[in-house]
Amino acid sequence: MKLDAVKLAAAIVLIIALMAAAVWVQAARERAYPPLEEEAATLYVTSPVAVRRLSLAYTALAADLYWIRALQYYGGTKRGLESVLLAPPPMLAADPSAGYPLLYSLLDLTTSLDPRFNVAYRFGAVFLAEPYPAGPGRPDLAVTLLEKGLRERPDKWEYMQDIGFVHYWYDHDYRAAATWFEKGSLVPGGPWWLRSLAATTLAQGGDRRSSRQMWLAIRQSAETDWLRNDADRRLTQLRALDDIDLLKLKVEAFVRRTGGPPADWPSLIRSGVVPGVAVDPAGTPYEIGPDGTVRLSRSSSLWPLPEEPAAAQPRPPA
Repeated sequence: MKLDAVKLAAAIVLIIALMAAAVWVQAARERAYPPLEEEAATLYVTSPVAVRRLSLAYTALAADLYWIRALQYYGGTKRGLESVLLAPPPMLAADPSAGYPLLYSLLDLTTSLDPRFNVAYRFGAVFLAEPYPAGPGRPDLAVTLLEKGLRERPDKWEYMQDIGFVHYWYDHDYRAAATWFEKGSLVPGGPWWLRSLAATTLAQGGDRRSSRQMWLAIRQSAETDWLRNDADRRLTQLRALDDIDLLKLKVEAFVRRTGGPPADWPSLIRSGVVPGVAVDPAGTPYEIGPDGTVRLSRSSSLWPLPEEPAAAQPRPPA
């Protein structure tokens, strides 16, 4: 009996070592012979059922490998697309529809191999919902992925919160967002502030205060440093939007005083409107456009700023 256990353990170690070696060899091959674009955008096995059969008893290990591949694919695609968009004008014709074509399939395979892969659901939804070029701009697929997680874990209020957030921030559907926040608040163990968030969302919609409250709520429920850090970054971006609003008022005062927009920061400083060059919360100076528009610099670590939802339209009384 003891000998059989030793043989089984040795076999498992050997399989893991071989799979790790295969990943290493593939990485070395891709460094030496970069794949063609068509080859890189290929997923040979897309059926979750087929992948489960091929993985035999090692579905959890296979899920980890697909998750790693999803992270590599997302990160590599994002860096490539953002480098194109930061390039000189002739290269700016990137097509959003061509970005991230395999991301959902990789996440679907990951969560089919391990239906309780919490990080894959929550991170994956963020990746999918992010607007181009930071992501594919597919909030519909983000909701599909989270709803898949809920079918496995109907009591997971965090997924309900995340679905509400996708509807709020990316779809700008405040009624749907409030509905999901309310559902999450009714789940045993769901936090009380989700019900408050539902009421605020219905009342204020795209108000920046509501957005800040939402990111704070996500930060509170974050189970990993990555999600917590992402929430911190979003909160910092909201501070940058507050800065820009205040600077717009300064520019308007300059226009009233001089009759035209400022050409640069020295113009504003000499007029006494501002004491010095304004910098964003990450320490990068804001830019002033030819028409006097204050904007975040593309060189800032906070770029691009999120597109803010419009405030909810007031509804007639029932």
